[in-house]
Amino acid sequence: MPSEGGRVVEGGRVVSIVGPTASGKTSLAIDVARMLVARGEAAEIVNADAYQMYRGMAIGTAQPTREELLMVPHHLVGVIGPDETMTVARFQVMVRRCIRELQGRGVRPILVGGSGLYARAAIDEMSFPGTDRRIRERLEKRAEAEGPGALFSELESRDPQAAARMDPRNVRRTIRALEVIEVTGRPYSASLPRYRYAVPAVQIGLDWDRDEMDSRIDERTRAMRDRGFVDEVESVRSHWGPTAARALGYQQIVDYLDGLCSCDEAFADIAQKTKRLARKQMGWFGRDPRIHWINAANPDRTRTAMAIIAHADAGDYDSVDARADEFAHHPLGTTPR
Repeated sequence: MPSEGGRVVEGGRVVSIVGPTASGKTSLAIDVARMLVARGEAAEIVNADAYQMYRGMAIGTAQPTREELLMVPHHLVGVIGPDETMTVARFQVMVRRCIRELQGRGVRPILVGGSGLYARAAIDEMSFPGTDRRIRERLEKRAEAEGPGALFSELESRDPQAAARMDPRNVRRTIRALEVIEVTGRPYSASLPRYRYAVPAVQIGLDWDRDEMDSRIDERTRAMRDRGFVDEVESVRSHWGPTAARALGYQQIVDYLDGLCSCDEAFADIAQKTKRLARKQMGWFGRDPRIHWINAANPDRTRTAMAIIAHADAGDYDSVDARADEFAHHPLGTTPR
């Protein structure tokens, strides 16, 4: 498959299924893949979740089950050790290579993920400028000596577009923006993600009523406990890297194992923080006007997804804005009961 600067420039349209945690993305992806295969088209699933790439963390990151993995070939699931560091830039290289390989074999990739930045890194125009330790250290010393306001004022002068999108109190991000300007010689805003595809794609979002979403998260948390999540954490904690250790739920179980809370308290905290995460994910994905949202509770959701894919393949959609889509019957997060 020809490529140019990491861009996939030819091949079939990628399907990207997004939505909050516990929304049923894997199930829908499997159903869509099997329907595509039934009509004579090859399709395989590619993970676009930040933490499902780690081995030994299947329960806590809700990796596809063994049965689900047997239904449809999956890629980028459990492919690195928990001691390794995963970044969005590294993931982008891995997923773009996977997409090209699949399309080169005539296979349609179906991306699945609730990590918004990772899902976008797979298909959108998004670059990741390098770092320079000396420049960063100099800016950090300036922040201590002059205060964060001085650095943010400099950013406003050098790149007002970037400054307008940032919180002046976020010193770390201000330093990163100024670092990128010095490293690249270009405005920091030039490297910020845009809603523009580098990989021809159609995005499908799963939308739930928030009360139903909370119930699904409670159910998933109970299932994690029943499947042996405590044992999983105990087996992996000794060789965690800093990235894997940030996966939601693992620190709560570590606290329980260390006697800082009860098991019930740990899982209650996991459920609460997962609900908070789901709302953040809804907000993140809700800002992308290209996503075709469907009612996840609708028993015909797979047929709806297939119709969206068919229209996208026929070129019926504006690749910039899907909000006029006839299949999107409700505002995000307010699916009728």
